[in-house]
Amino acid sequence: MKNPMHSTPSTSRRQFITKILPGAGLFASVPMLVGCQSTGSSRASFKGNDRVTLGKTGIRTSRLAQGTGYNGSARSSEHTRMGKPAFDRLLRHSLDEGIAFMDMADLYGSHPFVRDVIRGIPRDRLTLLSKIWVRKESWVIPSGGAKEEVDRFRLELDTDVIDICLIHCMTDSKWADTYARVRDELSELKQRKVVRAVGVSCHDFGALQVAASDSWTDLMLARINHRGGDDYSMDGPVEAVADVLRLARRNGKAILGMKIFGAGKLVKPDEKDASLAYVFRNGLVDAVTIGMKTPEEVDDTLARMRAVPAA
Repeated sequence: MKNPMHSTPSTSRRQFITKILPGAGLFASVPMLVGCQSTGSSRASFKGNDRVTLGKTGIRTSRLAQGTGYNGSARSSEHTRMGKPAFDRLLRHSLDEGIAFMDMADLYGSHPFVRDVIRGIPRDRLTLLSKIWVRKESWVIPSGGAKEEVDRFRLELDTDVIDICLIHCMTDSKWADTYARVRDELSELKQRKVVRAVGVSCHDFGALQVAASDSWTDLMLARINHRGGDDYSMDGPVEAVADVLRLARRNGKAILGMKIFGAGKLVKPDEKDASLAYVFRNGLVDAVTIGMKTPEEVDDTLARMRAVPAA
């Protein structure tokens, strides 16, 4: 399986990237992906392109991840449905702005879309997260484990390593036992360094509680905003969820927050600002993923993150 890090001699890296991404300005942004830091300043920084470490994984990446699965289902999402030209413009803009973290899933069908944009970028300057759908549906017949799925993901992304692989959309507290084989195979893949970190995407309060304490979990994808409850796509009242996330962080888990804007229900400027401030000033997450669909939404999110006041 080809490793993008070795796809082009270093002496022609600039010429190669300029050729495949005309006008994108992407090469100029790549050093910024390495250099941005979240420590050492006199005030707390919550910038989206700050580099942060995800829990105990050792993975350093941007605080903001570009989501690719807004309203995703059956290997499709609003991101993929807008077509490759619009998707390419969006992702290139995110990369140019220092967003090095790509949030994908088999459910979204976004792997080939991302692959075509990141081709030629040094692999160690990107963080690729994907998720395995483990329930049989009309569009997928799961293997029952993880090896087959991860091998396919690597082919679809043209990469040797998936940085983070999650069990997708767990909706009850028995997920750890129900999907023991998936967990075991992900652990084996992690041992082989095919996957760097493993974990779970939670859509249930009980599932969230288990993930917060289970020693297997490196990273949790958790729904969190300042409003809470089903109306805002969370797994419980805001303080109950926040308490679980605090426990998870004490246990060394990396937390990637999702539904920061309530799955599109917190759209007013003051609502977005309040949610970002709540999540970051209370130390509930390491990073957030937001399904921005246009370059303008990327710029708006980055500006709002820069403006979050210090705790």
